[in-house]
Amino acid sequence: QVSLVESGGGLVQAGGSLRLSCAAPGRTLSDYVTGWFRQAPGKKRNFVGTISRSGSTTKYEDAVKGRFTISRDNVRNTVYLRMNSLKPEDTAVYYCAAGPAPYTKIAISKSNYNSWGQGTQVTVSS
Repeated sequence: QVSLVESGGGLVQAGGSLRLSCAAPGRTLSDYVTGWFRQAPGKKRNFVGTISRSGSTTKYEDAVKGRFTISRDNVRNTVYLRMNSLKPEDTAVYYCAAGPAPYTKIAISKSNYNSWGQGTQVTVSS
């Protein structure tokens, strides 16, 4: 397992942008497949997107395709979730997750991840 720290959440108006960061202090985040999940009040934690260890492969849930982008910065040992054209329905606590995987593989299911961050709140006002 690896300790993960998210940052970058906040309050933004609809149509605005935010960039979330996921860091793994003392560990090499590119040793893990990394994913983002979100949980709205009263709802389950759902998949948002994932990036392979190589950074060459990403996958997103349909509701965020074309608006959200996941990227890796191996120099900063950080994975980012860039969120554009935000909508009120994007309001949730966003979690970063990491897990073991082959170098080019992605992971969609929560069961593929064994490490989770504490979450960061994103609120989109209409």
